[in-house]
Amino acid sequence: MDAGAIAKGVIDVRSIEDVVPNDLAGFTQCHFFAGIGGWAYALDLAGWPRDKPVWTGSCPCQPFSAVGKGAGLDDERHLWPAWQHLIAQCKPSTIFGEQVTGAIRKGWLDGVISDLEGCGYACGAAVLQASGADAPHKRDRLWFVADTERDKQSWEEPCIWEAGRVGREQQPVSWNRGWQDALRAFRAMDDGLQRNVGGTDAARNAIVPQIAAEFIAAAMASQWG
Repeated sequence: MDAGAIAKGVIDVRSIEDVVPNDLAGFTQCHFFAGIGGWAYALDLAGWPRDKPVWTGSCPCQPFSAVGKGAGLDDERHLWPAWQHLIAQCKPSTIFGEQVTGAIRKGWLDGVISDLEGCGYACGAAVLQASGADAPHKRDRLWFVADTERDKQSWEEPCIWEAGRVGREQQPVSWNRGWQDALRAFRAMDDGLQRNVGGTDAARNAIVPQIAAEFIAAAMASQWG
């Protein structure tokens, strides 16, 4: 933010469970579970104007991740209900979100879409991998969008969009190497820091903005193109 890579704004470090709808009044864009600001950066990459309303969020993946406890919807870190409450009260016009693909098998996506459609949103989703943006690892992720202005039927068939709209026509490629190789390619294991801090955790826990930008741009083209 200080370097101008993302728009200026207020950084709120509270848990989302402590946020109430009135706290969000007056903000054009809100980024929940924002981490290092990947969603804000992705919106810029996709050409989304900084003054155009949007909410984004990547709910904690630990309840659904392969390295988590596997508690799924019963995990205390399943924070979609807290975010959904704010969405239902504030009704942002457009929402973009992300989650690990393991959440699909545990019913997370079904619940999210059901909740959003119940609030009057049309929804679309896709699974894209980081290697589609030349990242040196696979990193499948579930991406979703919800919009109040979109005709519901127009995103139902199909709801998976073509990648490759942000400066290239490249499609995701196969990547089956492990985290050790990926981190070496990032040079995240050569910075002198312990493996569980610094660049390693930032790379492991953040979204890939270039892939998020592909998804955002595809949604924009589908809706407004």
